[in-house]
Amino acid sequence: MELVTLTIDGNSVEVKKGQTVLDAIRKLGVYVPALCHFPGLNPVESCKLCIVKIDGWDKYPTSCSTVAEDGMVVTTNTPELQEMRRNALETMLAMTKHPVECLFCDKKDECPSLDKCLKGFSLRFGCKSCPKDGECEIQKAVAYTGLKAVRYETVQRDLPILSEPFFDRNYNLCILCSRCVRTCSEVRGENIIVPQVEYHQNHIIAPVNATYLLDANCKFCAACVDACPTGALTARFEKLEKPEKYVQTTCLYCGVGCQLEIGISNGKIVRIRGKEGDTVNNGQLCVKGRFGLLFADSPERLKKPLIRKNGELVESTWKEAIEIVTEKFSQYKGENIALLSSAKCTNEENYLMQKFARVVMKTNNIDHCARLCHASTVAALAAAFGSGAMTNSIEEIGKAKCIFVIGSNTTEQHPVAALKIKQAKKNGAKLIVADPRKIDLTAIADIWMRQKPGTDVALVLGICKVILDQNLLDENFIRERCEGFEEFKESLSQVSLEDVSIITGVDESVLRKAAIMYAKSGTSSIIYAMGITQHSHGVDNILALANLAMMTGNVGKPSTGINPLRGHNNVQGACDMGALPPVLPGYQNVLVPAIRDKFEEAWGCKLPSNTGLTVVEMVNAAYDGEIKAMYVMGENPMLSDPDLNHARKALKNLDFLVVQDIFLSETAQLADVVLPAACGLEKDGTFTSTERKVQRVRKVLEPPGEAKQDWEIICEIAAKMGYGSSFTYTDPSEIMDEIAKLTPSYGGINFERLESGGLAWPCPDTSHPGTPYLHKDKFVRGKGKFTVIEYKPSKELPDELYPFILTTGRSLYHFHTGTLTRRVRGLEQIRNRELLEINPLDAKILRINEGDVVEVSSRRGKVKVEAKPSDKVPRGVVFMTFHFKETPTNVLTNPALDPVAKIPELKVCAVAVKRITE
Repeated sequence: MELVTLTIDGNSVEVKKGQTVLDAIRKLGVYVPALCHFPGLNPVESCKLCIVKIDGWDKYPTSCSTVAEDGMVVTTNTPELQEMRRNALETMLAMTKHPVECLFCDKKDECPSLDKCLKGFSLRFGCKSCPKDGECEIQKAVAYTGLKAVRYETVQRDLPILSEPFFDRNYNLCILCSRCVRTCSEVRGENIIVPQVEYHQNHIIAPVNATYLLDANCKFCAACVDACPTGALTARFEKLEKPEKYVQTTCLYCGVGCQLEIGISNGKIVRIRGKEGDTVNNGQLCVKGRFGLLFADSPERLKKPLIRKNGELVESTWKEAIEIVTEKFSQYKGENIALLSSAKCTNEENYLMQKFARVVMKTNNIDHCARLCHASTVAALAAAFGSGAMTNSIEEIGKAKCIFVIGSNTTEQHPVAALKIKQAKKNGAKLIVADPRKIDLTAIADIWMRQKPGTDVALVLGICKVILDQNLLDENFIRERCEGFEEFKESLSQVSLEDVSIITGVDESVLRKAAIMYAKSGTSSIIYAMGITQHSHGVDNILALANLAMMTGNVGKPSTGINPLRGHNNVQGACDMGALPPVLPGYQNVLVPAIRDKFEEAWGCKLPSNTGLTVVEMVNAAYDGEIKAMYVMGENPMLSDPDLNHARKALKNLDFLVVQDIFLSETAQLADVVLPAACGLEKDGTFTSTERKVQRVRKVLEPPGEAKQDWEIICEIAAKMGYGSSFTYTDPSEIMDEIAKLTPSYGGINFERLESGGLAWPCPDTSHPGTPYLHKDKFVRGKGKFTVIEYKPSKELPDELYPFILTTGRSLYHFHTGTLTRRVRGLEQIRNRELLEINPLDAKILRINEGDVVEVSSRRGKVKVEAKPSDKVPRGVVFMTFHFKETPTNVLTNPALDPVAKIPELKVCAVAVKRITE
């Protein structure tokens, strides 16, 4: 990385070559107004306020557009500069008719109320009634330049304030800096808001072809709000109070690991911003990260323990609840109990939950929701590479030359990661998308392969076949780094491209084009998610991708690899911590005596030696009466599991059910004891993101009522059961220290090191900087392993009775079973019910119109849902999410399991659709 050194106001500063003078000024912490500029945007030089003096230059250049050069001597503040800034600022205020009372009133702090002005100014849009008062960039620029008044008479605008979900648009305060427009276009790639044609007359920035953003397909990421220098765009929850302090923490939603700066006042959240700088999100957030955390203040939060008396859940004391739990747990040790840990909880809490299962309850029946999403990933990538995790970092995606997205609706499920895909595309990368649905990325894809649901193995084998036939292999990589290729090569002789086309529905010419594009681009990155993992052949899907990456040498290098995007904030960490039946922390096999010996010595007890039950197996065993009790932490199987009618009967068949959660979830409603837990904003610890980066979670708020942190509850139960000496922690940092001692990949990680930023495992010792990408010189298992696989159809296909394929997914505006997001008013305003996407031609045949109520039925149950004809789905396929308890989609889904990963086939089942009412 080449640096240049320049001097600013007598101070020396180094910046990267290519950065601007304004970047250098900001790095030094010097203030220079720049109302048209914002981080991440291309300079437009329209406000002229960031002008500086550079020795040897005969003009005053704008620092936002001037590239820093070695040896430059820059001055930011002279009388001449300030006079020019005052003139520019005065002209801007006059032309845009911005209110001036908030800028020049010397009595503002003496006003007795918001509705009375001592100087007679209108208070509608300015002064204390402005939500940006005290934080407005114009106020700061006026104070800095010394501007005292606007000499030109103007008539203030009187435009209506437009209220959107989460924020207001008040264009009476707009200064036409265009930061919102350019952020929407340049940073987010959405192009939702643009200047109106007559903007020079009325100064309004409006959504495309709509008055309200809600009608313009806005994603409500609020990047425009964050970029706005005035009160023209303001989040409503931020209007009330100014922050007393900011706390940096990690987002609680998907696995990207966005860093947040949360402003607190009087124990409540009053600001949420993405952390800028060296973070995965660099200031950007999605709608859930920006606004979805407001669930923490919901009146529905659990505040006291609940116990079941006479068939009803009633409030109890912690003492009574813990006594009931420990007495019952003592009766069901070993194979009679199963425990569910949580991808929403911290690493430290997942570590303790699996330790509690094995040390106290004497069972390996411990699992969590990874079983329902990425169990295929862990099994397949561990077999092929030796490590079941994302091979490369999210940052590297933006520098790839080709990106192959399969089974990932990235813009909705991982919106900030999708920005890297858009960045790569903007930089000239090729984009290949394989998805049965017409997802947003298909609009910018070079190739879209619309394969039939469940035919991914055939699709990828067809691509491999083309690469082999056209001799596009990386033979050196295969020879030096891999094994098993000859057998795999031989198996491809049985693959016919004509058959692949018939099976998948993808034309042979498109398959060839995609194969050549992926193989010849130089650095090609594969991105996938649950679209290819949640199948009865999910492991085979990922093994096929591993074969594809290895045969082209696209692994073990920057901007390449196989990159599963994890759905939960800590699903990677929960797996790392051993909240899985066959492995202890760090994926150390529970069946290996030497590994058990290590943990037995550390934990001071004998450990169970069998492989425990997975999520669906636990439910089946409960149904059969073999599992008598369950302890569920932060999971909601009553909406997330397949075949929910069966799951409900199974949980009701338990002798004893304990649920530890922040809300009374659908699963908690069936419990005998409910323990109120703190949410991720109310605890300290760590999460591990999808890119293997361990990051700090910091306490922002106090838990409501008597709710406790999950790790504290586990320790309290363990102590009451006589294992207090094994659970003597006073702080989560102590738990992480124990994790580091027993888990080689976490060996160099501790809270002190994480204060300066996240660390990607493997990080074996405290001098290690972390590992951005895996398998650099050799695979974790030694040599990468090619696997012979063949296409197998999904377990349930359409027939005369059930002629449609149902595939499931998520909405941008909700998360998992909706436990958190459905408590956020704005998210419910945008999307408050389930919708059945059905192809318009299928809808016409069935006489279904938009808004009609239809019945969707499978061999396992039926639900009623509102129909939405859409060309997003092909003929013969329907799509639903699983966020809405009123329409529990997983009543329909198939519990058939992948034989290796034991993941259920949530992405393909056969259903029938009929209209109920118009």
